[in-house]
Amino acid sequence: MFSYVSLEQRVPQDHSLRAVRKLTDVVLRSLRAEFDALYAVLGRPSIAPEYILRALLLQVFYSVRSERLLVEQIDYNLLFRWFVGLGIDDAVWNHAVLSKNRDRLLTSDVAQRFFAENTLSCYLGTRAGLSCFFKHCLDNMFVADEAFTS
Repeated sequence: MFSYVSLEQRVPQDHSLRAVRKLTDVVLRSLRAEFDALYAVLGRPSIAPEYILRALLLQVFYSVRSERLLVEQIDYNLLFRWFVGLGIDDAVWNHAVLSKNRDRLLTSDVAQRFFAENTLSCYLGTRAGLSCFFKHCLDNMFVADEAFTS
């Protein structure tokens, strides 16, 4: 498939995930040093923690019931690709690899900080009246935060 229109241009400017992505970008930038420490020097290439965490947010927001379906959605849904940070031609990882990397990532403090900071950001966004989607975001972030930290 060849297109002159980028993923960035395909996502409507007023789409609620744009605001969520801005919040997650801020949180991810603040955790960059911790992410760098998670990468191994040797071994197989891993899925970037930033991709995993964004994918998990999509799974919570859109109630995707399995990682197999999540990977399938990321493969053909342009909005999901954009949110995760993949280009239109980038290969999507295998669901088993995602599960294994997710398990490792969620046992680290960095994942818990990511979800806690995003929950706070969503709460502050709701208080400022940014979007109705933030209410949904906040409810789901509390569920995700509880699920991933317990």
